[in-house]
Amino acid sequence: MVSEDDSKFGVWGFIKGFGKLVIGILLILQGIVGLAMLLLFVGVFIAIGNGVGGGKPVGAHVPKDAALLINPNGVLVEEAEVQDPFTHAIERAYGSNEPQQIEVREVVRAVRNAATDERIKGIVLDLTQLYIPTISASKAHYVASAIDEFKASGKKVFAVGDYYSQEQYLIASHADEIYLHDKGSLVFVGYAAYDAFMKTFLDKLLITPHVFRVGTFKAAVEPFLRDDMSPEAKEANLAFLGSMWTSYKAAVEKARGLPAGSIDRFANDLNAILRESNGDFASAALKHKLVDHLSSRPEQLDAMKAAFGENDDGESFKNVELADYLMAIGPEKDGSNPDVAIITAAGTIVDGEAAPGVAAGGDTIADYLKQALKDDEVKAVVLRIDSPGGSAFASEVIRDGVLALKEAGKPVVVSMGSLAASGGYWIAAPGDEIWAAPTTVTGSIGIFAFFPTFEKAAQYWGLNVDGVGTTSLASIYAAGAGPLEENVADIFQQSVEDGYRDFLDVVAEGRKLDPAYVDTIGQGRVWIGERAQELKLVDHLGDIDDAVEAAAKRANLTEYDRVNFRETISPLEVFFGQTAVRLMSAFGVDRSGAEASRSIVRKAISTVEKELALIDEFNDPKALYARCLSCGN
Repeated sequence: MVSEDDSKFGVWGFIKGFGKLVIGILLILQGIVGLAMLLLFVGVFIAIGNGVGGGKPVGAHVPKDAALLINPNGVLVEEAEVQDPFTHAIERAYGSNEPQQIEVREVVRAVRNAATDERIKGIVLDLTQLYIPTISASKAHYVASAIDEFKASGKKVFAVGDYYSQEQYLIASHADEIYLHDKGSLVFVGYAAYDAFMKTFLDKLLITPHVFRVGTFKAAVEPFLRDDMSPEAKEANLAFLGSMWTSYKAAVEKARGLPAGSIDRFANDLNAILRESNGDFASAALKHKLVDHLSSRPEQLDAMKAAFGENDDGESFKNVELADYLMAIGPEKDGSNPDVAIITAAGTIVDGEAAPGVAAGGDTIADYLKQALKDDEVKAVVLRIDSPGGSAFASEVIRDGVLALKEAGKPVVVSMGSLAASGGYWIAAPGDEIWAAPTTVTGSIGIFAFFPTFEKAAQYWGLNVDGVGTTSLASIYAAGAGPLEENVADIFQQSVEDGYRDFLDVVAEGRKLDPAYVDTIGQGRVWIGERAQELKLVDHLGDIDDAVEAAAKRANLTEYDRVNFRETISPLEVFFGQTAVRLMSAFGVDRSGAEASRSIVRKAISTVEKELALIDEFNDPKALYARCLSCGN
């Protein structure tokens, strides 16, 4: 006899058993479908990787007699963040228009390769979305020089745009023909250094700034101490800005065949010039021979079609974009020759590790230097610096790595980018040679420490700090809401002065100069490349190619390979990144149709983000900084 409970259990057992059977069947079906899909996608990947219907990978195709379209969307930098190629490929395929970091050496590499590439008929510069920070003038000059090299091959260069910023025009001026939208604009504002001075503001907020520094010209912390720029800072800033402006004018006037003084007249007499053109910026630019054609977008497109022919769909001219062209030619390869290693310190120098394109981590750069030391194939090193400085301790860690290479008999040649100031000069000083661009901002030999306390504000709101400590220094625990005691402040000042003496000794030893002389050209003052050479802070004027050649010469190399030491991505990541582009193309995804509207404003980093990033970069273990905050960005 079966009880009621047994009956229920039997029914429930049957239901559970049947459910397991169904689930099992579904899991088997899911596995079969999943396996089928995997085999399908592997087949598609292989087919596309081998070339769909023609033998060439879609993502690497360069049309015959095409234009190299240099249309970067982002900020021109010395070293870009390493980006996941798969993610980047998906973003590009779906029309993401977020600004990227554009590595200047990659732009130049593409231009130089195109000069001898039989598939490339010419270059079209569409620089509307390229943001070039004012302080990065040397990068624009470097690209412009590569454009001149390209033109020497007999191929033509066109520049098209709705408008040109001052920095964009520095590159565009080297084109054979410049097209400007008939409602566009071109304005020269020169270079300037303005800052917000907040002494009175901090007083009203009851915030007490504590600054410890050495150097008459160390203006990095002036905004916290004054309501205006000091005469010394104005003198130093105007000197290096004036040199940058002189180089800009000379480059543009030479490229456009304009009489000396043309750019100054256009900038300083713009009010009168506009009256003559009834307020029309484009007409004024054409009249003064800054551009060659005033054309609407359709007219500019027709002109490029006439020069290069139409693409397959007839909607544009025959071209290959910069990013696709770089993918097509592939990365620089390390051959069988001895190596000249290029190690880049770009961004603020911070203690510890940091990713490329984010900051120059002391430990990260030191590790690259150590790799170069141990690598028998590396016969010489070029230390490329594009940095305003930062942590004094991290700078010393990097300097130790440079000295170790020299002791091992491997030459170290320094190549300065747009900026190699304060800690950037600290790590440059021990180099066997220092090369700088004429517009490189360097020097700023000085040390400072800074932090605020809020004891006045705390007392105003009724917050009082009190307590006891076992030593005379214990009061530092209360600093912040409490005051910074005089004996603690004196220790900070002594530490800063000792750091400055160390800085003088580093420069004197590295440059074989008297410390007293270094002090006269130090004091935190900023110098431009040409003047720095006269002051013996720099040996030669030239770009990174000149520095590489000099390093090879010091190592007695006639044949050599250039090898960049930096974070890399794996071949598997590259494969999936490239395959993603090909897959999207094979399935008909139209990136151009999905692109969002563009705005140059998106290139600029917001003030809040910059200030937060700045605070995060102050991580020196002794709170001592060799950094140029007044060098601009």
